[in-house]
Amino acid sequence: MPDKRIYLTGFMTSGKSTLGPILANVLGLDFYDLDREIEKEENLTVIEIFEKKGEEYFRHVESKILKNLSAKNNIIISLGGGTIICKNNYDLMKATGKIIYLKVSPGNLYRRLKNKIDRPLFRDLVLAENPQEDFINRIKELLEKRSVFYEKADLSINTDINPIGITVDKIAKKIIGLFNEKI
Repeated sequence: MPDKRIYLTGFMTSGKSTLGPILANVLGLDFYDLDREIEKEENLTVIEIFEKKGEEYFRHVESKILKNLSAKNNIIISLGGGTIICKNNYDLMKATGKIIYLKVSPGNLYRRLKNKIDRPLFRDLVLAENPQEDFINRIKELLEKRSVFYEKADLSINTDINPIGITVDKIAKKIIGLFNEKI
């Protein structure tokens, strides 16, 4: 099998950490969650890193660990939601593998994020119990900044799960099918 590197990108809660292990298992690749690797390296949670050392420090460590992981073969890496916006990270991923963008609507992102206090960029809104409109506006604002990078991915797939029968399994199969067509 030729060396493969697949980078899963998308907004937080888009399904990267859920779909990554499934795809890795089906494709026979190793799986890494970039945020978990950062936490292991720093011996702190992502929230603690943001609180104690700041976002700039976090982004520096994120780039360093991404570079180290990108040297491995036959892997899938679940990226943080903002990893791709750093030009050096994007260039590294584009040069070494395939980028898959997991796209989710702002409404579904809100439903997935509204109770999560482990997301540094939304923790204040959850704890302050801000109105849905404030939350969705922040999602849209971040999506607008990041979409230009997300849209440069090799593949884009909508991971909105809805009552019409779209499941994680069906999304994984669709990604595998799309990925195999493009390789």
